[in-house]
Amino acid sequence: GGGSIRIPAACCGLFGLKPSRGRISSGPAYGEYWFGASSEGVISRSVRDTAAALDLLTGTEAGDPFAIAGPRESYAESMQRDPGRLRIGFSAASPIGTDVHPEAVAAVNDAAKLLQTLGHEVEEAVPEIDGAALARSFLHIYFGQVPAMVAKARAQGASLSDFELLTRVVATLGGARSAGALTMQLLKWNDFARALARFHARFDLLLTPTLAHPPIRHGWGDPAPAEQIVLAVLDRTGLLGLLARAGLLDGTVDKIARDSLQYVPFTQLANLTGTPAMSVPLHWTADGLPLGVQFVARFGEEDRLLQLARQLEQARPWFGRLPEWVMAA
Repeated sequence: GGGSIRIPAACCGLFGLKPSRGRISSGPAYGEYWFGASSEGVISRSVRDTAAALDLLTGTEAGDPFAIAGPRESYAESMQRDPGRLRIGFSAASPIGTDVHPEAVAAVNDAAKLLQTLGHEVEEAVPEIDGAALARSFLHIYFGQVPAMVAKARAQGASLSDFELLTRVVATLGGARSAGALTMQLLKWNDFARALARFHARFDLLLTPTLAHPPIRHGWGDPAPAEQIVLAVLDRTGLLGLLARAGLLDGTVDKIARDSLQYVPFTQLANLTGTPAMSVPLHWTADGLPLGVQFVARFGEEDRLLQLARQLEQARPWFGRLPEWVMAA
């Protein structure tokens, strides 16, 4: 529910589109994921493949909590159309004030120049949204989901030892929060959606980095060994839950939000607002790593994203692009 299609696509030099809320049904086993923040979708090597998959998957089922009008024509057909001259606002600044790697900045600036050569109007601009508040809202929702998922797994026979330490910690912190606190965060989603709609009244699309940094190594976000020892003791003794329920760890959530989202501060906006967004593999770092850029469209405008993506794909093909070490082998 925070970029699980766009983030891996950006790391792998692939195309990834997150559809609008309600575009693809999660039924019949589920009504929604993460209160509607999560969307089904695919990662592919080409815009054509994503359009074909979207045509197959689009639709609702009886009982779905979210519904959206179907496309006027198939995405495979509409993607063939010229997107026209688009007005695109862009920014490479982190919405939570964290550092953005020069390669991510270069990716956005280069994409903006490419868009201009294709005839689009590009201007530096961002939605008037409190990025820190959005990050906190996302983390609170995340913290609310984890204890529920752990409880469901345990009801099916899993034991606490089956979960990693950090999963148990997040489940404890999330379980200590009140239903009222969770509801307050859900109410903020409307504010974010209205602010993004005001932005889209001026601009057709928002362009940002998909990631704030190039692809990271496995284990990058793990706590330091000393921190893991402290967390393990607090978890094993039950002190973590006591401290959380007493409200003594409220500041910890803000720190976790900043620390964990510094790598991916751009993707959650589309999830909480339900708008479609895509990661396009237009940039490769000096080290030969892929680094995508993100476009966010108005609600229901997957066709516009696919049309632009196809135009970009034709202008700067990526289908056969491979890392130098693969080519050398």
